[in-house]
Amino acid sequence: MDWTRDLSNWPHSALSRRIIRYPHRWHVQETGTGDTLLLLHGAGASTHTWRDLIPDLAHDHTVIALDLPGHGFTETGTRRRSGLTAMTEDIAALIEAEGWQPRTIVGHSAGAAIALALARDLPDHGRPPPRVIGINAALSPFEGIAGWLFPALARLLALNPLTPLAFTAGGNHPARARRLIEGTGSRLSPEGIGYYARLIADRAHVDGALRMMSQWDVRPLLQSLPNLSAPCLLIAGDRDRAVPPEVSDRAAARIAHAERLRLPGLGHLAHEEAPTEVADMIRAFSSQAKGH
Repeated sequence: MDWTRDLSNWPHSALSRRIIRYPHRWHVQETGTGDTLLLLHGAGASTHTWRDLIPDLAHDHTVIALDLPGHGFTETGTRRRSGLTAMTEDIAALIEAEGWQPRTIVGHSAGAAIALALARDLPDHGRPPPRVIGINAALSPFEGIAGWLFPALARLLALNPLTPLAFTAGGNHPARARRLIEGTGSRLSPEGIGYYARLIADRAHVDGALRMMSQWDVRPLLQSLPNLSAPCLLIAGDRDRAVPPEVSDRAAARIAHAERLRLPGLGHLAHEEAPTEVADMIRAFSSQAKGH
C-alpha cells in the first residue's frame, strides 16, 4: 500500500509513525497513557480493525497497534519471514528495541496466536509475562484434506507474481469485501466495509496476506500451550463462521490459566461489531494484573 497516498485518510493516521527495524519498515500507531496494551490484527486486516477500540482504551492505557509484516502499511524487507515463528521473532525484536512493556497483548484471529507466542517467548526482565486476550483466536490447524490442500494452494498463489493482480482486479471491491465479511458471520457498517475494500484492492497487501497463509504453521504453538504461564482470556463470537467458537474452548482447556467468554450474536469481527463491549472486557481482564 502506498504510504503517502493512503495514510492521510486512514483511521487515526495522526497517531501513525514508521519504524525501521530489520527486516521490516513497520507501521505503528501509539496513543494514551498508562499500562501498555499491544494490539495485533489477524491475517488480511490492518490497524484499522481497532479503530473504535483505540480511543476508548487510550483513556487509561498506552495503546500500541501495528500492522503485521506485509499488511497495511508495514513493508516487508524479505518474503521469507511471514510465518508464525518469524513474525513472533520480528515483533519481539521490535518490542525490545522500542522499550515497550506490554502488560496485555490483544490478538484477533491469527494475531491471537502471535500474542500467545510472544507471551511465551518475550524476555521477562524480572516482570510477569504479559496477559493475553484472544478474540476469535485461530488456534487450530486445518483438518483432513484442507490440512494439505489449503496451505499448498496458498503457497502456489504466493509464489505467482500475478496472483495479487488477479485478486485485486475486477472492480466492485466494496461488494466483494461485504461478501467476504458476511461469510465470516459478521456485519459491518459501510465505513468498516470500505476499509476492507481498500485493502483487497491493494496488491502489496494481498501479496502479504497470501505469503502469511503460505508460511503459517500453528502446530508448534499448540504443542506448547500446556506450558504457558501467562493468564489468558479467549473471547469467541458464537456466530463466527471463520473460526468456530469451539476452537477457543479446546485451546482454553489446554492452557493452565485460561478463561473463556462467548459473545452472542457476533461473528469473526466481533470487536468491530461491538467495540464498546469488547473494550470493557479487555479493560477488566487487563486490570487483574494489578490485583484489581
